[in-house]
Order: sequence, then structure tokens, then C-alpha cells
Amino acid sequence: MTSDPLGFVARASAASLLAITPEYWSVRAARAAGAATIQYDRNTLEIQTSQTEIDGLKIRFARSHKSGVPTVLFLSPLPQSLHCYEDVWTRLADEADLVAVDLPGFGGSEGGMDKMSFEAQSAFLAKIVSHLELSDVHIVAPDVAMPVALHYVMHRAHVASSILIGDGPGVLPSADGSLVRKIVGSAFWRAMVRVNGARTFLATATQIGYLHYQMGAAELRDYVDAYEGRVDQVVAYFASYPEGLKDVDPHIETLKLPVQVFWGDQDAFLGSENARLLAQRLPHSRLTIFENCGHFCYQDKSEAFSEMVKEWIYGGYRTA
Repeated sequence: MTSDPLGFVARASAASLLAITPEYWSVRAARAAGAATIQYDRNTLEIQTSQTEIDGLKIRFARSHKSGVPTVLFLSPLPQSLHCYEDVWTRLADEADLVAVDLPGFGGSEGGMDKMSFEAQSAFLAKIVSHLELSDVHIVAPDVAMPVALHYVMHRAHVASSILIGDGPGVLPSADGSLVRKIVGSAFWRAMVRVNGARTFLATATQIGYLHYQMGAAELRDYVDAYEGRVDQVVAYFASYPEGLKDVDPHIETLKLPVQVFWGDQDAFLGSENARLLAQRLPHSRLTIFENCGHFCYQDKSEAFSEMVKEWIYGGYRTA
């Protein structure tokens, strides 16, 4: 029997926190109504990763090269890594030239406090794209990567053909769930996250972020290894949201790049109202709301998500 990478203490601490989180009860009710019916119990991870050094930092990435097809760059969300794209990666392997990267300070990549802002991540993303010699790339950027992709195409000499963004900060006013409001706005709650550590953070996120998906031990162990001992910089990234959005929100209406906005309708961290507001303000956008879907829609609805990406990169972005 495979041991639990999180452990009893972390799950018990998460349960205490979730008991006072209103959104958790809605997610739990949806599961009770029959939502949690899909399990992905992988014993091994299929995405083969490599390391490269950029500006003195070891950056983890993966590449499944295919010539003559569109290039897709997947950026890692939180509290996960590029391995969250296991199912999507498999579904798109014959359709696209695939690249996935753990941004500095996230997943399996090195990086400290100096990288915990939208601006710093955006600058480093430009270096990653140049280092990997990417061009005409479609960037898939959910969650914490969403404002990075937005900042990159707004303020850098980018090489993106389009971006696909969702489930993250980027628009004001933001319809935040109670947990996000606490971590962004309260030094006390950020201290609580630090004290409880990475395993409790992961246990909480997995309980409230999914309706369908149940990750296997190998995937979860990768996330524990990624964030053990560096929760401080994770909460610092949350604290930077208000300042970082000052460089993103005012430029939304002027962005000429095609944008695919996606969101889960049952997102307990950032409400789908954000998606609708963002799509209304973007000049060239398309909106996809995944029904009966939690925050991590690239896993909760991996088949539909993969089809969305495929249709977009094969022409959908030209008509946005």
C-alpha cells in the first residue's frame, strides 16, 4: 500500500481550515451529488523532464518536439508543477510541439523571494522563451501563471501568437473566494499558512480545488517535494497581487493579442465572474466556461480542456 505523501497531520489541519471555509461546503455538496467520479491513480509520471540553467538558476522543463505543428508552452500553476498537465500532454502529443516549464520558485525550478512578483516572473519568462529558442508560441497559463503571461505580452518584446489564461488574478475588481481574500489581504493568515507548511497548503488546495480529479501518490509527492520548505515565498507571491495588478489591469483593453479565457464554473478560489469580466474587456478574446468543474480545470475536465487548446491553436485564435 502506497503511503500518503501528505500525512495525517496535514490532512487534519486542512480539515480544520476547510470547516470554516464556506466554499468548501459547496464543493463537498457537488461531490456528494455525483461529481467525483473520475480517478487518475498513476503510479508513475509520464512527462519526462530535464533541467537547464538560466541566469544561474536550475529550471525544470519538458519538451515533446514535433515539427510542422503549432508550439504550445505550458506554465506551471500553484500548488502544482508541470506534471499537472500529464493527461493534457498525452492527448496533445500528436497534435502540437509541446513545451512545459516550472516558473522560477515554483514546481521543480529554483528561485527565491526576488522572483515573487508578476514583473520578475514576466522578465524571467522572456529569458526562458529565448533560451529554449521558442517562437510563434501559444502560452497556456492558468492560476498563478495567468498574470505572468499577461504581463509578458503587455510589457515585453514577446514572441507569442496567443495566450490561453484562466483561474488566476488579472482583473479588477476581482471576485475572490474567502481563502484567497485571507491570504492576499491578511498578514495574520499568511503567517498561518507559513506555520502550517506546504503539506497542509496542498491538502487544503486539493480538497477545495477539484470536483472530479483525484491525484495519485506520484504526482502528489512531486508537489510536496516542490514546495516543502518554501511556503514563505508562495505567500509572498499572494501578497504581491494588489501591486502587481496595477501593471496588468489598466492594459487589458489595449491588448491586441488573441486570448482564450477559460474557467471552471465551480471555482472556489477565484469566481468565474472574473472570466466574464476579463473576456468583456479584452478586444480579441474567446470565453470558455467548463461546467461542473472546479478550479483546476486542466485536470477536472482534461479531455474538454485538451480539445479547447487543439481547436484554438489550429485556427480558433485567428477568429477571436
